[in-house]
Amino acid sequence: MKYKAKSAIIGRAGKRDDFGNGPVFIHLFNINDPHKTKEVPVKFIDFAKMHKVVFRGLDVNFLLAGSDILINDLEHLEVEEEKGKPGNLVVTGKQA
Repeated sequence: MKYKAKSAIIGRAGKRDDFGNGPVFIHLFNINDPHKTKEVPVKFIDFAKMHKVVFRGLDVNFLLAGSDILINDLEHLEVEEEKGKPGNLVVTGKQA
């Protein structure tokens, strides 16, 4: 699915199952560097039982404090489960 946003924070949420799969969240914002502000996400997206997240063609930053991934300067973000590989979340998009 395609989402219009300026930035996104992606991370793990909750516990993993016996196979290492767990919930993943994506929070979308209308500003860059939302972790430095009190800005509330404009969209909350949750996925259950994900094994890995694959980023393609995006400049990403790893936030040490929360072990989350930050993506700034977005025009849009596309997120979908990889075809034929359940549990793999593919994140692509366009950055300015």
